[in-house]
Amino acid sequence: MPILLHQLLTRSCIQTPQATAIIYKKTSLTYQELDALVCQQAQALLGLHLKPQQRVAVYLPKQTETVSSFLAVSKAGGVFVPVNSVLKAPQVAYILNDCNVQILITSKSRLQSLTTSLQHCPDLHTIVLVDNDDVPQDNTLSQRVFSWQDFLAKADQHAVMPSIIDTDMAAILYTSGSTGKPKGVVLSHRNLVVGAESVSGYLNITASDRLLAVLPFSFDYGLNQLTTCLLQGACCVLLDYLLPRDVVIALETHKITGLAAVPPLWAQLANLAWPQSITGHLRYLTNSGGKMPKSVLAAIRQKVPNSQFYLMYGLTEAFRSTYLPPEQIDKRPDSIGKAIPNVEILVVREDGSLCAPHEPGELVHRGSLVSLGYWNNPAKTAERFKPSPGQLPALPLTEIAVWSGDTVTQDEEGYLYFVGRKDDMIKTSGYRVSPTEIEEVIYASGYVKEAAAIGIEHDTLGQAVLVVISVENADNFHDEYTLINLCKAQLPNFMVPAKIKVLSILPKNPNGKIDRKALAQKFADSFNHD
Repeated sequence: MPILLHQLLTRSCIQTPQATAIIYKKTSLTYQELDALVCQQAQALLGLHLKPQQRVAVYLPKQTETVSSFLAVSKAGGVFVPVNSVLKAPQVAYILNDCNVQILITSKSRLQSLTTSLQHCPDLHTIVLVDNDDVPQDNTLSQRVFSWQDFLAKADQHAVMPSIIDTDMAAILYTSGSTGKPKGVVLSHRNLVVGAESVSGYLNITASDRLLAVLPFSFDYGLNQLTTCLLQGACCVLLDYLLPRDVVIALETHKITGLAAVPPLWAQLANLAWPQSITGHLRYLTNSGGKMPKSVLAAIRQKVPNSQFYLMYGLTEAFRSTYLPPEQIDKRPDSIGKAIPNVEILVVREDGSLCAPHEPGELVHRGSLVSLGYWNNPAKTAERFKPSPGQLPALPLTEIAVWSGDTVTQDEEGYLYFVGRKDDMIKTSGYRVSPTEIEEVIYASGYVKEAAAIGIEHDTLGQAVLVVISVENADNFHDEYTLINLCKAQLPNFMVPAKIKVLSILPKNPNGKIDRKALAQKFADSFNHD
């Protein structure tokens, strides 16, 4: 069996070289063609003197070069960093600096938006553009810039691929926490390969499947669509949709058998008409990234009554944790299921002892999907990655588990139910959003004395972002839209506040901190009629 990420491709290339691996718009690549491109790219990266475990960022939408770049970086011994294509220059520059990216793979149009920010990325020495056009002349850039053709021409045919083992770093995925900037979750080759094996096992994915990749590859749930296809020799159809209708069209056009999405997209798809022909080939659907509203689930299931729907729960720090078998949905619609294969999920008290049935406790994930922690952040790593409960004292080496920060309960049959989070993180549109990232933009405006970003329950988004501010004269403040426009200029769309509320003073808890829970209760009905 493959033990390294790029070996998923190598094995499928040997077994089914002429099978379609990737479809992007009107083009497709067989496994043999994709493998040839990956080998050439890996040699080109070594020609650029990529060293083992160095980070290479890929800032592109889902396209052929995105996939080949991930695999080529892996083959060349580097660590790929998928940067969400909806992020804007400040967030991109932060990621590049945080994990000391040395090579950036992007496009000419995206480079234009990054030029100013890249002046503050001292570790970055090379930029590769996937366009074959002439490289833009920009004297403000200190980095060397290659067109795609010139980059591939750097391929060193005699390059020796480095020695890699399954516990080496393979990727860094950035995820927001409740405070501060996003953290880089370090995934090993083992994490990615075992994750693909586990998920493809319970979803029964085979070489005959055609999966539609609509989620960002910077999201572990999205990346898993690609890795499961590579493992099984299936076909992965890449789609960056503009409208939900594009997803329905792709389902029909490509005869998709598996679709993974998050609650906001499912809510949009539920309102559309689906061609009857989709019921003949769409074998399964999955949800993660937030609770699936029952009305939306019922509407989707009615459109494709022959399809199996899997409700899942996961966290980037452990890739995927639980799933609810389709046959249990009607009996336990509120459950997040049981542990996926090769994983154990524990529900524990604060002292680490196991909870009784129906007793709320923290979800703890143990097994080979536990990631390697947060990049260059030992303090945050120590908060979330802690010794697994119940270890035998005679074992001299401590097993580390992921303590999720999520409160759950477990029934007598072992099914888990989500209760809530211990922190202030906002979960919107399938993304985890740090309140402080939004608040920094609001404070920098100079308009406000205090600001608090909170998540308010929303029918389609899961939570909508609401910012509550205090100003000198609340009755005469009319600059809410100015603040929202500032956020639009500096933050990706999913972080932009849906509303801003103004108070004379924000409530405080006994420690003198802003009482976010009180604000959430006060404004709980803000989106009831949206």
